[in-house]
Amino acid sequence: MANATEYQVSGWRSALAGSQMLFVAFGALVLVPLLTGLDPSVALFTAGVGTLLFQLTTGRSVPVFLASSFAFIAPIIYGVQTWGVPATMGGLMAAGCLYLLLSLAVRLRGVGFIHHLMPPVVTGPIIMVIGLGLAPVAVNMAMGKTGDGGAELFAYGDAMVVSMASLATTLLVAVFAHGIFRLVPILSGVLVGYLVALAMGMVDFAPVREAAWFSVPAFVTPEFNWQAILFMLPVAIAPAIEHVGDVLAISNVTGRDYLKKPGLHRTLLGDGLATTTASMLGGPPNTTYSEVTGAVMLTRAFNPVVMTWAAVFAIALAFVAKIGILLQTIPTPVMGGILILLFGSIAAVGMNTLIKAHVDLSAQRNLVIVATVLVFGIGGMVVGDGASGLQGVALCGVAAIVLNLVLPRQRPDRDDLDEEKEVVDDIIEHSR
Repeated sequence: MANATEYQVSGWRSALAGSQMLFVAFGALVLVPLLTGLDPSVALFTAGVGTLLFQLTTGRSVPVFLASSFAFIAPIIYGVQTWGVPATMGGLMAAGCLYLLLSLAVRLRGVGFIHHLMPPVVTGPIIMVIGLGLAPVAVNMAMGKTGDGGAELFAYGDAMVVSMASLATTLLVAVFAHGIFRLVPILSGVLVGYLVALAMGMVDFAPVREAAWFSVPAFVTPEFNWQAILFMLPVAIAPAIEHVGDVLAISNVTGRDYLKKPGLHRTLLGDGLATTTASMLGGPPNTTYSEVTGAVMLTRAFNPVVMTWAAVFAIALAFVAKIGILLQTIPTPVMGGILILLFGSIAAVGMNTLIKAHVDLSAQRNLVIVATVLVFGIGGMVVGDGASGLQGVALCGVAAIVLNLVLPRQRPDRDDLDEEKEVVDDIIEHSR
């Protein structure tokens, strides 16, 4: 168990630790709005507010910071291009409400309910589709084009130099760095890519010079479009499952069982409220940040007050207009290089979900579910007419859940039954 004195850091030390936590999260936090066309200042504001809401919901007992969720990057890009920002925010608000329903289900039925409805054979391919569905966007941006490849923003040669510098730096820091530096591979990649782009004359500082120092972030009011809502709802599955792993991780780091107290239903509720609030203001969905969990482990800053300070600093920075404008001067190829690794990593998480759960793809039932979902998602299948049809992650989520429920299960042998029972028992035990 964590030493009680580790929870008693206060005053300027807590403030300093909070600024460090925000630094660790900063690169990933602002990456999502920059990639999706949202306002980074709004993302900073909603990350701070979301963290405070999470602390309120959980009795300020869990030392985590909430910020922009990577799982929603590809869906937000598609949503903004298809329906616009307000309608996309409406879809994200519905995804936040799904979190609230999951929280209620866990409260009433236990964690085993989620595993029964969405086992790894369902969630694994859905997560893979989230990562791979818009892989061409990453490649186009890395080559200096717009995400859809319709226009060239930078010369191919210059763009490749910048994007590969950004990608290589991110890879090297993630693999070879030590200590606190290993927690900021994305920030490192963006900085190096930005410097290379600056040296090549690809950065225009005129908007920064013209911007005011302080202003209110450009908040956006959501609109409700049923297509955008159906599209976004299944996306919430991935971060909800990831949330369970994050809570387990911070529990192991601090020596406290947060699945028991305050309870997984409360932490899911905090995530849901943070995501819903963010979408009401035009910010990306929030989720618990594993980078910050790593920083907590290194610094042993177990006091949740540290995250309160990080949230306050994020809200304050949101009103410094020049920071938001400066972030928007980052050239597209820098982001393209980061996205190549990021989208691939999300797909790898989905693959790892299947592997860790020992999903047997030689079993026809499992193969049918995974194969159908992957081709539907990556191939761009649409069920219905183009204007109102079910497609993308929404279609994949519905298809995976329905197939899992209706396809007959093969009679497992004794070893398979024992292994499945151990998995479910372990989940239920952690929820008690």
